Amino acid sequence: MSASTESDKRKVTVQTFQKMKERGEKISMLTAYDYTMASILDQAGLDAILVGDSASNVMAGNKTTLPLTLDEIIFYGKSVVNGVKRALVVVDMPFGTCSGNPNKSLKSAIRIMKETGADSLKIEGGEEIAADMQKIINAGIPVMGHLGLMPQSINKYGGYGVRAKADAEAEKLKKDALLLQELGCYSITLEKIPASLAQEVATTLHVPVIGIGAGAGADGQVLVVHDMLGMNKGFNPRFVRQYADLHTVINSAVRQYVDDVKTSDFPNIQESY
Repeated sequence: MSASTESDKRKVTVQTFQKMKERGEKISMLTAYDYTMASILDQAGLDAILVGDSASNVMAGNKTTLPLTLDEIIFYGKSVVNGVKRALVVVDMPFGTCSGNPNKSLKSAIRIMKETGADSLKIEGGEEIAADMQKIINAGIPVMGHLGLMPQSINKYGGYGVRAKADAEAEKLKKDALLLQELGCYSITLEKIPASLAQEVATTLHVPVIGIGAGAGADGQVLVVHDMLGMNKGFNPRFVRQYADLHTVINSAVRQYVDDVKTSDFPNIQESY
């Protein structure tokens, strides 16, 4: 049997997510930002692919996700959709595109959906942007919420530490999670919060909860693909398990290529016309 519990290759939808939650099947999700990687992940049986605003970090080299523009996420999103046949494709709404102006937020959401062909959006925030969320969901656009550590609010936090450890913040998170469910979010991502809190939220909600640095009690897991493949040297947060060391593999291959070119070993007769 393939990596999927069910070996059929039918398109994963938001309804599929709900059925997986109901039967206790964990949801697997990784990020992707280009056609080739998305194709590989999709063929491996991944349930969902997130076109994350983490593209700002791993693709553009920015220190935060804030510089990522609407045009850029649309470019990455369309590239990923072109490479996917089965997985649910979720696209992040970048910083500033959903922040208290429901009509403007809806306009940005529609642009992403129309120009990428994605299946849904992911939006950071709770009560503060409830009106924006409702406007987008009412327009027929599936939305995955995002609570806990929200990278788009990093300047407010002052760092990437664990969130919702204090009782007040934990209570707000639980309240926001219920609100997002009531608004119609089909799923919620919880980032870098105590495992016990994430499990409590996942148990309380009837929609799937996807965790990143939130323990095993969530209904699914998501990681940045560059992190889990070991492409970023020196970045080893506690919640990341590296399944490969591609940094070493790629570096070694390129060094060999350079050597072969310098010594005229490449191309040889068989590699020439």
